[in-house]
Amino acid sequence: MRSFKEYDKDLGKTVDEQERTLAENLTQKIAEAYNGKSDLEMLKNILAEAEKGKRNGTLSNAEIEQFYQTFSPMLDGFQRAYLREIVERLKAIK
Repeated sequence: MRSFKEYDKDLGKTVDEQERTLAENLTQKIAEAYNGKSDLEMLKNILAEAEKGKRNGTLSNAEIEQFYQTFSPMLDGFQRAYLREIVERLKAIK
């Protein structure tokens, strides 16, 4: 049995499930918004938004990590390593 702290009263989901849902939604929105744009343009915009979210407190390290866990299986080894590097840089922002 889980403790009461693990459940969100409104959604009935654990905090981890909520973070996973947020990350999946973010991934889908990003994919839709940047469909047809260049990789470089997409990366610049994603990084700018992520940095802004980290600095204003609307993006947590857990959400960044969940994004990585959701998105990385779609990438090859080089891309996955590059994304991991970006994720670690974003997590370091205070």
